[in-house]
Amino acid sequence: MGNTKKLKNGVAEAVITEVYERTLPSVYRLCYSYLKNSHDTQDMVQSVYVKLLQSGRDFESDEHQKAWLLLTARNLCKNNLRHWWRRNEPLERCDSLPIASPAEDYSGVRDVVLGLPDKYKILVFLYYYEGYDTNEIADMLKKNNSTVRRHLAEARAILGGIIREEE
Repeated sequence: MGNTKKLKNGVAEAVITEVYERTLPSVYRLCYSYLKNSHDTQDMVQSVYVKLLQSGRDFESDEHQKAWLLLTARNLCKNNLRHWWRRNEPLERCDSLPIASPAEDYSGVRDVVLGLPDKYKILVFLYYYEGYDTNEIADMLKKNNSTVRRHLAEARAILGGIIREEE
């Protein structure tokens, strides 16, 4: 590793680059599902990886690291949405921003999923987009497994009703 630089907390730059490239699509999609525009999403994604660098944590596995990044992204997005200036933001600003995310085709289902309440949206994202099972999601979110399964069933019912209405 002759050309590898060490960052402030002793982590190799090459390691951070590998983590970033491996987890970026998942972190971006999750942030976008909360913030609904690419500008705010890019800012939040940057904050997630800065938090990773500042944490100096050692992870048990790549999956543990990815789960930590996704939960950090969720928490940062929720905090951002609760901030006083965000609540007072004019709606016209949000409507004028492009609604696109990298490497994703337009999908009416995606828009419906983005419209779900947060308690369903995160579950649908982790289960269907990231491939976690209900036990893993329950552990990540510190919720009862039966609650996760029930909320997933409720989300599917909501999505099914909306899709049937549109047809």
